[in-house]
Amino acid sequence: MITLKNVTLRRSAKVLLDRVNATINPGEHVGLVGRNGAGKSSLFALFNGGLHEDGGDFFIPPQWRMSQVAQNMPETDEPATDFVVAGDTRLAEVQAQLAAAEAQDDGMAIAHAYTDLHDAGAHDAVPRAQALILGLGFKVSELDKPVNSFSGGWRMRLQLARALMCPSDLLLLDEPTNHLDLDALVWLEAWLKRYEGTMIVISHDREFLDAVTDVTLHIDHAQLTRYGGNYSKFEELRAQQLELQQASFAKQQDKIAHLQKFIARFKAKASKAKQAQSRVKALERMEKIAPVLADAEFTFEFKEPANLPNPMLAITDASFGYLGEDGVETTILHNVNRSVLAGQRIGILGANGQGKSTLVKTIARTMAPLAGTITEGKGLSIGYFAQQELDVLRPQENPLEHMIRLAKELGPASREPSREQDLRSYLGSFNFTGDMVKQSVGSMSGGEKARLVLAMIVWQRPNLLLLDEPTNHLDLATREALSVALNEFEGTVMLVSHDRALLRAVCDEFWMVGRGAVGPFDGDLDDYQRYLLDEAKRQRELAREESSRATETIAAAPAPASARPQKTSEKPPAPAADARELRRQSAQARAQQAEQLRPLRQELERTDRRLAELGQECAALHERLAGPLAPADIAECGRRLKGAQEETQRLEERWLDLSAQLEAAAQTA
Repeated sequence: MITLKNVTLRRSAKVLLDRVNATINPGEHVGLVGRNGAGKSSLFALFNGGLHEDGGDFFIPPQWRMSQVAQNMPETDEPATDFVVAGDTRLAEVQAQLAAAEAQDDGMAIAHAYTDLHDAGAHDAVPRAQALILGLGFKVSELDKPVNSFSGGWRMRLQLARALMCPSDLLLLDEPTNHLDLDALVWLEAWLKRYEGTMIVISHDREFLDAVTDVTLHIDHAQLTRYGGNYSKFEELRAQQLELQQASFAKQQDKIAHLQKFIARFKAKASKAKQAQSRVKALERMEKIAPVLADAEFTFEFKEPANLPNPMLAITDASFGYLGEDGVETTILHNVNRSVLAGQRIGILGANGQGKSTLVKTIARTMAPLAGTITEGKGLSIGYFAQQELDVLRPQENPLEHMIRLAKELGPASREPSREQDLRSYLGSFNFTGDMVKQSVGSMSGGEKARLVLAMIVWQRPNLLLLDEPTNHLDLATREALSVALNEFEGTVMLVSHDRALLRAVCDEFWMVGRGAVGPFDGDLDDYQRYLLDEAKRQRELAREESSRATETIAAAPAPASARPQKTSEKPPAPAADARELRRQSAQARAQQAEQLRPLRQELERTDRRLAELGQECAALHERLAGPLAPADIAECGRRLKGAQEETQRLEERWLDLSAQLEAAAQTA
């Protein structure tokens, strides 16, 4: 087990953990939670040996094998499958031992290495790696593509697959869901539930934590507290503790009163019915989230929009995509016809690469539609949160410079004070205090950049919010604050997110982006999850069909002219003559096809015979290795056995290929 006894951990002068005690038992799945900067990543570094305790005693079993996701972006031309297979460190060690033994001609070491290879799972390493790659959303056709040919997010998925490939007693996962869409997230949850070792995971996705953890460690004010149960159970226990504190209780009552006031005011208005219902949902959850909000770095609310055009915008016969560097247009979405009305709360669903961000960027005016029109309502004001915060931030500028520039651009239209002191005070409400207002954005953490983007959006008083993965760098408490703020927002929300808790809390309806189209999705997130699993199955079947068709194309030789379908004349020939001609053509076609397939059949027979010979040879070598042999004889048998096994694998693959070609030819005959 892992034990911490009176452990103190510092980063520079800051004390992150102060004489804490905790125990993690073998096989437990632990969620590590706490606000940003509380020390979660530093505790991870203690677990993996990157940091040492400054006081107390930390113990982790020395024989435990550890696996974690490498944070560096892989730069290699190695095929994806080989890159993931290399994550099996035990297999790599044994392969290195075998190579060393063969180089030294050490027969005994070679024999031991072959036994270890079998124990390490060398025989099924490739299928195991490919199952991980496909589970994380890759296509069959991408299994052998070079790692460098994938974008950054997909390469980080390969790093995750590589970590899962590694046999381990302790698995450390730091935000493993950041680069995943919902179908890959569901697969990962199922995989981690089956993981038999000890797992410690940092995540800001509450539903993911609920699915994969059974213990929660909470870092708060330099203390580490263990709770039995997943995140929801921790939240419940934590709320019970904090409810005893008058300050937290008062904050909770204020929030409840605020929501009740909105519900009472608008529940009778048809135009506000959905928004009122959203507040009811928020009120139902307030018993749990108010104490968590008390620990949030900040809370905020969106100001009431100056006006609410209706419709907000109308998309007519539009095509969305991008213009490549070569000037060629690539269309992702075709014939889009949708309207966005005042007060709508739309969740945008779809797998990675289907065009969700393209749709949002085009509506946000950062990209132009390739065809069709987008008609905006008079007075439309858009607040856009980009998936990559630096799309809208300037790395060399500081938060104050961003706000000064924004205030100048909006001018009197912002209806907000724009003096420097006012802007400093405003930034302070988003936890940018003291010297932080002069810190360059490029040096900030992801969470700090996200807060700055939110501050800039709130300042603009938008009536349409376009949010593309706004929670990627936000901790759980801040996500709850964002959820409450969105529920109180008077305007329209369009949200792209893999955070299911946020989607459930905020959105009343969903759009589906996929297969080149945008349309309504009739169902909830559970229905969408089932749809994704069905879609993944359909894609796999499609890939198999394409592979089969490719095999048929290789196997099927050009048909003779006489065997091709003949056009019938308007006056058909006599029945007897027609039948004789058809029989003659059919016999000729069969004879020609048999002649064309003869080399394949002959090669298949030769392969069968050779495989039988290799089987006998391998059996004889195994029998020899089982008996007493001199080291030189063991080395020789090992080399022969390795060569025979490699030839057997190559011939088995060829046998399958030949059989598939002959079967395809028989079906088309």
